[in-house]
Amino acid sequence: MPSTIRVFDPALCCSTGVCGPSIDPELARFAADVDWLRTQGVTVERFNLAQQPGAFAETAAVKEALARGNEVLPLVMVDDRIAVEGSYPSRQTLAALAGVVIKTEPAKATECCAPKSGTKSGCC
Repeated sequence: MPSTIRVFDPALCCSTGVCGPSIDPELARFAADVDWLRTQGVTVERFNLAQQPGAFAETAAVKEALARGNEVLPLVMVDDRIAVEGSYPSRQTLAALAGVVIKTEPAKATECCAPKSGTKSGCC
């Protein structure tokens, strides 16, 4: 069974990074990675300090980490243990934390790159 990931975000207007006057590319990337992780069957919950402060206060490990200052946010917890502090992890890191394998498919050759009959090269 895949792990449960809980993300404790700093105070944000939204979790996607595409709100307000400018786009935050890091938040947009992380939101896409979280969506991908959910398609892999992983439960991901996000809590925003501005909108859900109770979740921060009710989670002992988060409360302890915040005693060191808000720079520990974002916090990523895996099965109730803090796994990442102070930054949004990459898709590869999220997959590893959740026990999900990222499947990559080899690039398919196009007609231009495939060897033509009678030649050894795939160059056009």
